Amino acid sequence: MTKLSVNINKIAVLRNSRGGNNPDVLAAAIDSQRFGAQGITVHPRPDERHIRYSDVREIRRNIQVEFNVEGNCQEQKFVDLVLEVQPHQVTLVPDSAGQITSNHGWDTIKNQDYLKEIVAVFKQKGIRVSLFVDPVEEMVAAAATTGADRVELYTEAYASGFMENRTKAIAPYIAAAEKARSLGLGLNAGHDLDLSNLKFFKDNIPYLDEVSIGHALICDALYLGLENTIQMYRRRLAGPAAIVNPA
Repeated sequence: MTKLSVNINKIAVLRNSRGGNNPDVLAAAIDSQRFGAQGITVHPRPDERHIRYSDVREIRRNIQVEFNVEGNCQEQKFVDLVLEVQPHQVTLVPDSAGQITSNHGWDTIKNQDYLKEIVAVFKQKGIRVSLFVDPVEEMVAAAATTGADRVELYTEAYASGFMENRTKAIAPYIAAAEKARSLGLGLNAGHDLDLSNLKFFKDNIPYLDEVSIGHALICDALYLGLENTIQMYRRRLAGPAAIVNPA
């Protein structure tokens, strides 16, 4: 079963735009759990422009579903926070300072030594570690040798190419997923997945462990309501697979 982890960063963006606590980020996390989310994802950045470090602490204390904290492990502040709250999973993303959104995965070959060291730091605390990577078999293979438990495939390229040629768009993801599976890595995916492209992705990679979805899901919730939207995304992740041959 592929789990849906709801990224609530955009709830925090809306709150921060006016100050105060409306909408309430903690309430959104608790309600998302109640509405069927199987996980909550947050991605705090050093400037706390959306999710604040205090949000991370509060959410960890108040939800029962899986908690996934994403971020730039090259920031010591982020490392310290993760070690403090001990989420179920940390997803390491190679963001640069001031980056609007994540737009590339790790070069797991070039950064092999560093990743081995930082992965070990989190695993010593019993935290599952996932590395954000592009759908490149060599990067997945090198991720496996860092000691990471999972990889998260960066799916922007799939989403961009989906309408033009979905079979072509998903082909590198199937190959990367098969490589991860052959090496014993768990498999997550995220970025620009939405109601139109999610089912095809999941159906063709049925052993996908988890998807993390925020921007599209929160946008849909403005029109459809948060509870209904979460249930719609859950339904996209359910049902029989219809595998394509990317060749």
